[in-house]
Amino acid sequence: MQSYEMYDLLLNLASPINTENTDMAGRIMIFDDDTDLLEVCGIVLKSKNYEVRGVNKCNDILTDVKSFSPAVILMDNWIPDAGGVKATREIKNDLLLKAIPVIFFSADDHVQQLAAEAGAEFYLQKPFDIDELETVVSKAMVMHRMLLKDEITS
Repeated sequence: MQSYEMYDLLLNLASPINTENTDMAGRIMIFDDDTDLLEVCGIVLKSKNYEVRGVNKCNDILTDVKSFSPAVILMDNWIPDAGGVKATREIKNDLLLKAIPVIFFSADDHVQQLAAEAGAEFYLQKPFDIDELETVVSKAMVMHRMLLKDEITS
């Protein structure tokens, strides 16, 4: 898993994300069985002009992700059906989806270890505050933009 320090540097070097236009801000998909958390995260991220889709289970995760084409995924550890680790691994094993940055989040004290086990690039310890959420999403968006830029120039 990449260190936060590297993404802090990238975030500071990269041009700011234009959140005035939803198309430029990007799409975020959130997998969590807690509907209140889905709603709060959705409100916060939509206020930053992200397009957000919340899903409370992951029984058909690859189809769900492919149909929405998110720039970033937030994955709860305790998502019903497969669980966050298995669901993230499925995403990371799919050639079309593996480059999407995943933010793994959980109330589990070992969230960093679980995120690494799953193959997620970022993690967020629950409970988290709005600033933490916005910061890690911004870092993941920078990563996504850099990966897209690399694909275009390759």
